[in-house]
Amino acid sequence: MEKTSEIIFDKLVYSCAFESYKGHEEFIPDHFLGFQLSGETHAFHEQGTTIIKENTVVLVRKNQLIRTMKYPSKHEKYQFLSITLDDETLRQYSAENKIIADQSFPDHQRLFFEPDDFFKSYFMSLIPYVNKTKDIPPRLAALKVKEAIELLLQSNPDLKNLLFDFSEPHKIDLKEFMNKNFMFNVSIEAFARLTGRSLSGFKRDFNKIFNMSPKQWLKERRLKEAYYLIKNKEKRPSDIYLDLGFENLSHFYYSFKQKFGVTTTEV
Repeated sequence: MEKTSEIIFDKLVYSCAFESYKGHEEFIPDHFLGFQLSGETHAFHEQGTTIIKENTVVLVRKNQLIRTMKYPSKHEKYQFLSITLDDETLRQYSAENKIIADQSFPDHQRLFFEPDDFFKSYFMSLIPYVNKTKDIPPRLAALKVKEAIELLLQSNPDLKNLLFDFSEPHKIDLKEFMNKNFMFNVSIEAFARLTGRSLSGFKRDFNKIFNMSPKQWLKERRLKEAYYLIKNKEKRPSDIYLDLGFENLSHFYYSFKQKFGVTTTEV
């Protein structure tokens, strides 16, 4: 049986550890700095696939959708440790140190860092909070986040243009974005934010473009893709339902029969 441990402390430290393969997807609202202690993380996103290997430090950008596949190593369970760089702390740091973003940061740049003594020591200092041997007071939590910011700027000063860019996401082409990302099982609020819209603006624009609600369109689009994969690619429902944004297999079977009037085996 899979043993899983996921720990979150006041958005400061996130630890994930387990002994067998696991998939996960989510909307990333804040930047975070992570360290792959053991195993590998395969992250699938709009720009492609990123493989985070053991003993690697990575900075993950905010405001994006990511699906991850997590693989333990041959000899150790999967372990990933991260710290959230929330906007409130970044704004405070920017004001205190008079550092501002003065140009755009390249969207395509891969944000990996050599796990030098500074980064290693930093993440090792978080272990006591993961193991619950210590409770972290709010003031110390703030200092640990600021320490992460210092390390990042020391490694690459140009990261100020990423960390301290507080502009709202630009309004992007809704139809193109949704057709690329319909399979991500995240909230309508997340889709709205990612397309640079308020929730009400997103729903209004969505209805104009697709002539139906976001929830209804997502279900229809996912089922259409499922039908194609089963009929033309001979995929099994159990292999695709999660990748298409359905939360459980029984709901997928029910929705498929309701939509097409046949079961998946009759296609």
